[in-house]
Amino acid sequence: MPAPSGTVLSDAVMARLDEVLPPAGDPVRALGARAYMRDQFPFLGITATALTTLTRTALAGTVKPTEPDLVAIAFACWARPEREYQYVACSYLRRHVNVGSAGLLATVRELITTKSWWDTVDTLAAHTVGPLVTAHPELLATMDSWIASSEMWLVRTALLYQLRYKQRTDVERLFRYCERQASHRDFFIRKAIGWALREYARTGPEAVRSFVDSRRATLSPLSVREALRHL
Repeated sequence: MPAPSGTVLSDAVMARLDEVLPPAGDPVRALGARAYMRDQFPFLGITATALTTLTRTALAGTVKPTEPDLVAIAFACWARPEREYQYVACSYLRRHVNVGSAGLLATVRELITTKSWWDTVDTLAAHTVGPLVTAHPELLATMDSWIASSEMWLVRTALLYQLRYKQRTDVERLFRYCERQASHRDFFIRKAIGWALREYARTGPEAVRSFVDSRRATLSPLSVREALRHL
């Protein structure tokens, strides 16, 4: 029988996840994953493929969530210590982002700035923030504020939210954001600049080449190298 919607849906989903995920963990793999993530988070030790299968099993028969359901499930997953639960939340948000209003971005901001690392931030940027901004153009003002933020992961999100836009990319905004943070000293921002430019280069190669050539004095070598990798 499908689980009911509302707060009960969150309880049901988490109960199902708690039933199937921990027994599938591999302690040896968990140690390796934790080391790979620089000891930032504990892991159960579940491969990505297995996690997808287990999550699908756990969610089978549940109803389509409302926005409050999305928020409750995301926060519940974020409250669990093991990183796989945060991966489930990112996947769930990606799958159901279309039910979210512009207000869902406040929840996503909390997730981006909590237990922050590239693995969740990048997924949220491209697959949740990106679609939300497309559906709610008023959120562009928030992206403009995030690119100027002192919070590094919000800056990275602003740089990457258009990763999947292709021909829909707001090129002026993308280049403006990259130029705004060109001198940033952190690896994750420099890498994000290069990645965002490289991805758009698949659609507008000459525009990216021209931008990079005109900004070589300010862009980091890492950003330049990443941007031009496939050109």
